[in-house]
Amino acid sequence: MLPARHQSGVLSKHGSGVIGKKVLRAAVKAHASAPQQPTADSSEQQATQSIAFEDPEAKFRRYGKDFGGIHKLNLDWLEAVPRVRIRTKDSRQLDELLELAVLNERLAGRLEPWQARQKLEYLRKRRKNWERIFEYVTKQDAAATLAMIEEANRKVEEALTEETRERTAVGELREQLQNLQLQVHEAQERLKLTQARVEQNLNRVNELKAEAVTLERFRSSMNGANNAATQQEEIQAAAERGVAAAAPTQSVVVREAGAGTTAHAVLTEPASTNSSAAQAVGAPGRRSKAAMRRGRGLESSLEFEAGLRNFWYPAEFSAKLGKDTLVPFELFGETWVMFRDEKGQPACIKDECAHRACPLSLGKVVEGQVVCAYHGWEFNGDGHCTKMPSTPHCRNVGVSALPCAEKDGFIWVWPGDGLPAQTLPDFARPPEGFLVHAEIMVDVPVEHGLLMENLLDLAHAPFTHTTTFARGWPVPDFVKFHTNKMLSGYWDPYPIDMAFQPPCMVLSMIGLAQPGKIMRGVTAAQCKNHLHQLHVCMPSKKGHTRLLYRMSLDFLPWVRYVPFIDRVWKQVAGQVLGEDLVLVLGQQDRLLRGGNTWSNPAPYDKLAVRYRRWRNSVSPNAAGPDDPPPTNPVAMSAGQMFSIDEDVNEPLMQ
Repeated sequence: MLPARHQSGVLSKHGSGVIGKKVLRAAVKAHASAPQQPTADSSEQQATQSIAFEDPEAKFRRYGKDFGGIHKLNLDWLEAVPRVRIRTKDSRQLDELLELAVLNERLAGRLEPWQARQKLEYLRKRRKNWERIFEYVTKQDAAATLAMIEEANRKVEEALTEETRERTAVGELREQLQNLQLQVHEAQERLKLTQARVEQNLNRVNELKAEAVTLERFRSSMNGANNAATQQEEIQAAAERGVAAAAPTQSVVVREAGAGTTAHAVLTEPASTNSSAAQAVGAPGRRSKAAMRRGRGLESSLEFEAGLRNFWYPAEFSAKLGKDTLVPFELFGETWVMFRDEKGQPACIKDECAHRACPLSLGKVVEGQVVCAYHGWEFNGDGHCTKMPSTPHCRNVGVSALPCAEKDGFIWVWPGDGLPAQTLPDFARPPEGFLVHAEIMVDVPVEHGLLMENLLDLAHAPFTHTTTFARGWPVPDFVKFHTNKMLSGYWDPYPIDMAFQPPCMVLSMIGLAQPGKIMRGVTAAQCKNHLHQLHVCMPSKKGHTRLLYRMSLDFLPWVRYVPFIDRVWKQVAGQVLGEDLVLVLGQQDRLLRGGNTWSNPAPYDKLAVRYRRWRNSVSPNAAGPDDPPPTNPVAMSAGQMFSIDEDVNEPLMQ
């Protein structure tokens, strides 16, 4: 055994060796196996251990105290490892530039090598500048001297300064652009408010104009009454003056005629001074036939009455408006295009791009948006422009749009002012038990009123349609239209019920004894088979009509499935329309030349006369200059309608 001090010396000397480690482990093991002497604190320590929480990792302790712990890898030795600098070909060339410049200065004898190296080392501290200096010297293909390098450094500094200025300028411009965008946004918000105020002011101005027109008409009526009274007084004064002038020669006549006929006796003298007064007195008693017809409301014109706009118009069949279909049409001389939006609902907007007025109907429908064929601008069902390719988007750009709805197989539009009527008409639905067999659209070069009057007149059939549906019809001795409602009735002797529905629809129910053969002397209700027709004469533009024709049958349902039957119906309809078109075009030509289509109405013109009177009633000029404006220009009382019964016979009696 070695003394303790020698043992400690051995451990300290060989602590890092194998022997030292073994000795250390043996000492630790002997200490752990030696019995522990109880101490004063052992009881307290045992009490503390009895209430201590269980160590969750105690089960691993049998494998050693360091088992399961986190060990950090000691990498401190890397600090003593020398760094390796990798030099590339470019870096060696940059260093060679410095050495070459020092050599040139030494050969030239301008500076000491150490002075040149000191200056060049200073310039080389900025790596980016030195790289550009190298490029500059290389491109110039000049001697690498200190003066040359300093000149290159000066130019590089200027270039870098200019780049910094450009970056600063771009940043400032970007900031200015953002400020301008904010200003533009604020200006647009102010513009919206201004537009709203302007619209309110315009509405108020229109209201004031309407009130002014009403007051002016009322004033005119009052002035007319006053003028009539004044004119009567002047006539009486002129008569009195005439009596006084003619008293010496006509005194006997005056006395014999008496006071009641004095004016007539004097005014019938051939004296020139009294001829105008005689005409003035006689004028109220002699009213021309034209004036009487105007009073009845029988005036044909190619112009559109203002009140015609305030109605729902069936502009297209629902079946013809597909998902990706564009349907262009005209209404009151304005062009529109119809399509289905992203929800499948019908929409109608102006057929004129807001950009360059290109027809939108030349484009296509993409996901419920109309895409212009010119520059790809897109418009939704409200007319708002939603996309402007190849250019920044401008807000508040769009086109006009019409209220649009779908009902009974038709797409309806409202071209009037203000809000449309809340309910759509119900008469377009086929009657119960009828199936639609044909839906045809034709553009007719005739004013829609003339075409309506032609459809409402059946007395012309035996004379006009001799090669189509009226072939073989005998000419009856008497044709009459019996009215059972305000604008509907039935024909005698034909089994046809007919009705006019404002503003431009004609309904007819034809009774058939057998398919293709009509009976006479019976009503439509007494027939077994029936053919129902709906004609829509929509006013497209001046002198033109968009005609929508629907035919329904309550028999032969299988005919609908015959191949190409739609072409057969279209050909038949074209033949019938062609027979009428020759006549109606002639009427329109004479109307343009100043002719009158209502010179002498006949009894069988009753329904057409009622349509024309209704048509004239929606015109703001229907009332006389001295009459107050009508409260409802599109309404007509039953008394006004049925007063035609006497009017249509009066011209024939004179």
